[in-house]
Amino acid sequence: MVLKGISPLISPDLLRVLSAMGHGDEIVLADINFPTSATCKFGAHEIRADGHNIPDLLTGILRLFPLDTYVTSPAAVMQVVPDDVQKGIVIPVWEKYELIIIESEGMNVELEEVERFAFYNRAKSAYAIVATGETAPYGNLILKKGVVSHVSV
Repeated sequence: MVLKGISPLISPDLLRVLSAMGHGDEIVLADINFPTSATCKFGAHEIRADGHNIPDLLTGILRLFPLDTYVTSPAAVMQVVPDDVQKGIVIPVWEKYELIIIESEGMNVELEEVERFAFYNRAKSAYAIVATGETAPYGNLILKKGVVSHVSV
């Protein structure tokens, strides 16, 4: 796909899904360990973006996709499980997500941390799940679509 102003990482299928989503719909950017195909059996559209990392996709998506400003947090990550907390695991990709959102949306966003199984359940009701090549631990990200306040033609 070659269109002006649209990242080449945004496939035609992903562009269609982003356009079709309405206010409040959610999209999951899933890391390589996420059970995307199995979770999509509950109704979410499955989009493949294998080989692409989430920060690059997020940058391209947020050029097209407004985040919901009517909720506490329009972005959610999977909470670190207790065993990994005890090990002192650090999740630097979350800081990247926050910086990308700040740069794109001009707003500080504290990522909502959702317990692992609650995250999976929430993903089942998402509009779409994008399977990526993200290898960072706890790299999954849910985005809630907002409204476009001004459309110029």
